[in-house]
Amino acid sequence: MAFVYWFQKKFIVLPLLSFMLLVFTLYMFCGSDGDTHNSLFLKTNSEINNLKTILNILEERISSKVSKYVDVPKLQQRLYKYINTTGMPTIYLITPTYTRYTQQADLIRMSNTLKLIANLHWILVEDSEIKTDLVASLLVESELPYTHLNIKTQRDLQLGKNDPRWKKHRGVDQRNFAISWIRNNIDSKTKGVVYFADDDNTYHQKLFDEMRSTLVVSIWPVALVGGLRWEGPVCKDGKVTHFYTAWEKSRQFPVDMAAFAINLELFFKYPHAKINPESKRGYLETDFLQSLHVTLDDLEAKAKDCTKILIWHTQTADPKMKQELILNKKGESSDMKIII
Repeated sequence: MAFVYWFQKKFIVLPLLSFMLLVFTLYMFCGSDGDTHNSLFLKTNSEINNLKTILNILEERISSKVSKYVDVPKLQQRLYKYINTTGMPTIYLITPTYTRYTQQADLIRMSNTLKLIANLHWILVEDSEIKTDLVASLLVESELPYTHLNIKTQRDLQLGKNDPRWKKHRGVDQRNFAISWIRNNIDSKTKGVVYFADDDNTYHQKLFDEMRSTLVVSIWPVALVGGLRWEGPVCKDGKVTHFYTAWEKSRQFPVDMAAFAINLELFFKYPHAKINPESKRGYLETDFLQSLHVTLDDLEAKAKDCTKILIWHTQTADPKMKQELILNKKGESSDMKIII
């Protein structure tokens, strides 16, 4: 019986050790200097994804006895960190956020997706005069590389109690604050991509693989936006021919902020470029891309020539607190120590 238990344990652990050795070898091999570094890593990336799948299968097959000795989830996290090398362009993900009932749920759902992405730096900017404990704790628990910032939206841009969401631009001050942080804290020679990701959107893991190779500005369609099934570029042979939209078709770039990613280099090449809070309704993205001197020819079609949806503008619905308010009026209240 002891021999069988020993054999079962070794049968599982040895493949895991072999896997670790293989990933480490890839890490060392791809970590060499030279002009071929990036292309070599990108070629290896698909093989690494296959190795991740193998590890997931091994995790499912591990017996309850052996799993007491091998912490596979922790092993996964450590192995993935080896994959994050300086030769792979970093994705700087800028997310504005604000306090609301669904904030924690939205951020947890988003962080669970981001954990699957190699070499990503999450810049989370709170619309607040202080950094909240809720967001700070969530970022620590996510184990993602992150920067936690905060800046209160200027009064002129704050929505009134009964104002519709579209009346004023949202998240402008937070995005611009993150851009300033990048310019002040990231080396201008760093290879990377900047992407603006709202915390209530839904993202496919493949979206981040697509944007990582951005040379100038990469672009793709976004679902459930603009009153349409999808809105965005129509492409052919890797280039944008026109845009599918229902409103203000004369705009140079009639797309959602989540429809494109920008090479980090442009933020240093044009140090004064920023998102303009005074842009006309619907022109926020167009004005911003124009400030970076982007033209239609610069756009790089992704997502199978812009035919595949990899992001959904889902917008979490505000929960109804009718019964909670009724109980409050009766002197009853839910335990406020329980953070939702």
